[in-house]
Amino acid sequence: MTDNWQLPPGVSPGTHEYFESDEIANDYDAYFKYTSLFSFDESIVINELGKGNEESIVADFGCGTGRALVAAGKQGHRGLAIDMSTKMLRIVQRKALENDLQIDCIKANLVALDGFRDSSINHGVCLFSTLGMIQGDSNRQSALNHFHRMLKPGGKLILHVHNYWYNLYDPGGPKWMIKNAWQSLRSTEIERGDRTYPYRGVYNMYLHVFTRPEIHRLLYNAGFSKLRFIPLSPIRMTPLSNSWFLSGLRCNGWVIICQ
Repeated sequence: MTDNWQLPPGVSPGTHEYFESDEIANDYDAYFKYTSLFSFDESIVINELGKGNEESIVADFGCGTGRALVAAGKQGHRGLAIDMSTKMLRIVQRKALENDLQIDCIKANLVALDGFRDSSINHGVCLFSTLGMIQGDSNRQSALNHFHRMLKPGGKLILHVHNYWYNLYDPGGPKWMIKNAWQSLRSTEIERGDRTYPYRGVYNMYLHVFTRPEIHRLLYNAGFSKLRFIPLSPIRMTPLSNSWFLSGLRCNGWVIICQ
C-alpha cells in the first residue's frame, strides 16, 4: 500500500488502488456494458464535436478504457488518451489497433499537465465523474485550469459530474449529508461533497459530488465563459424532464458543454 505522503497530488489512497488494479481494468468494459450514461454521453460527444480529421485532436482527460475516444475516432478525430492507469491505457492502445484509429496514450496526472502545450488540442472530454475522483478543491481547480489552457480558441470541453443534492433520494443519503457537513466543519482534510465507499474490491474509493454553484465557480475560474448544463434524469440516459423546475435538486448530475 502506498503511504499518503507518496501519493500524487489529488490522488486518494483508494483511487491509487483503483488505478493499479488489473482486475478493474480488465473487467471495466464488461462491468459497465449496460450503463445507460455511456450511450447518452457518447451521443453528446458525437453531436457536439461533429466530424473531424487527422488535425482535429480530442483529449480524453481520465480516459479509462477509451470508449469516448473510440466514438470520436470513428467520426474522424485523432485521440489523445490521458490517464493515471497504465492498465487502462494498454486497453486503449489495443482498441486503437483493432479499430484502426489514431489514439496517442500518455500516463499523466490530471492535476499536473504542465508538460502539455497551450492551445494544443481542439476539444476535450472528462466523463463519468472523473473530475470528482480528484481529491481537493484546489486540485480540481488545477485540472480544469489545464484543460482550459490546452484547448484551442473556440474548443469545447464536455464534462460530467454528479449532483450533491441527489443524495437526498438515496437510502442513507441524508444521513451521509449531515455527517459529511459536520466532518467538513471539523477537519480541513474533508470537504462537503467528499465520499468514500467500497467499490469493486477497493474499500475506500473516493468521489466528490458537486453543487451547481460549486462546479460553475470552478469552471468560471478556469476561464470557461460559455456553459450549457444538461441535467440528467435519475436513469442518466435522458435529460431531466421539466428541467425548469428545481433541477438543481432533482437531477442525478450534469453533462456540461464548456467553451
